[in-house]
Amino acid sequence: MLPKTVDEQDDSTFARIREQLVHDRTRLANHIRGILAEYGIVLPVGLNILKRNLPEILEDTANQLTYRMRLLLSRQRERLMALDEEVAWYDEQLKQSVEKDSACQRMLAIPGVGDIVAHTLKQWMGNGQQFSKGRDASAALGLVPRQHSTGGKARLMGISKRGDPRVRSAVIHGARAVVSRASKKDDPLSRWIQRLVEHRGFNRAVVAYANKMVRFAWVCVAKKERFLIRHAAAA
Repeated sequence: MLPKTVDEQDDSTFARIREQLVHDRTRLANHIRGILAEYGIVLPVGLNILKRNLPEILEDTANQLTYRMRLLLSRQRERLMALDEEVAWYDEQLKQSVEKDSACQRMLAIPGVGDIVAHTLKQWMGNGQQFSKGRDASAALGLVPRQHSTGGKARLMGISKRGDPRVRSAVIHGARAVVSRASKKDDPLSRWIQRLVEHRGFNRAVVAYANKMVRFAWVCVAKKERFLIRHAAAA
């Protein structure tokens, strides 16, 4: 990879700080949910569910929470809301950054690419000139199969998982959302995904489309071309 510019380093640091805040918020939410479960109050997984139900739980004198525990959980809720506000600030900054970046705007047309994935890929890829083609970019991110040769025969194995796991995870999450909805659509890309799911299974289809996403993104960044869905399946 080429050395990062100051702006690219700023973007990378921004992404890491945001990721840490999201991690801290998730961990605290799970901690609060675990405490409630110990007192017989079980909530479904989900941050919004917890935020919506926690005030009512704290005010409900009929449940098994003691006065002391209500006080402790109230302070934990304040911490959770503060983290939520901090993440919201970073999300707004990220959105504004994506709106100003022409490469990110081109990437947003790719199914599965939202503000977070576009920003993550752009800060990882830079101007894309370090890769000669899209496959090189997906290989650098570990989204191509590993090869094992024995007896003169090459056998494809699981993906190599090289490169930045944070970026790869963001792309995989975006790809999973697209693959899960493909059965309800009839465009060329969705039909290609449906065939993959049928013959290779859901998880392999997710990885295969994640590979394509990175290739599409490289074209948007390095070649400054816009994504066209009618050409996607043949890319």
